[in-house]
Amino acid sequence: MNLIIRLILNAGALLLVAYLVPGFSVDSFYSALIVAVALGIVNAIIKPILIILTLPITILTLGLFTLVINGLLIWFVSTIVKGFNVESFTAALIGGVILWVISWFTNAVTKK
Repeated sequence: MNLIIRLILNAGALLLVAYLVPGFSVDSFYSALIVAVALGIVNAIIKPILIILTLPITILTLGLFTLVINGLLIWFVSTIVKGFNVESFTAALIGGVILWVISWFTNAVTKK
C-alpha cells in the first residue's frame, strides 16, 4: 500500500514540475504514473552503476554531480516514455532538483 501511495505522490510531483518548469511537460496523469514507474526502475538499476562509475567526480564536487546524473536519467526517461517530454538538459536538471525536494518531503511524511 505504501508503494502505491508513493507512486501516486511521485506522479503528482511530476505534474507539479511540469507546471513549474518550462520545457518539462507531461500529457496526463496516466503518463505521469508511467514516468514515475520508469524513473523508479531507472533509479534502482542504472543510477547506482553511474554513481560508482563517476565516483571520483562526485567526490570532487562534494556530491553535486549526482544532480547531473539525476538530470541525465530524467532526460533519458523522456526519450523512452510517450507523453513525457523534456526539451533540454537544463529543464531536466531543474526538474530533477524540484523532484528531489518533493520526494524528500513526501518520504518524510509517508514514513510515519
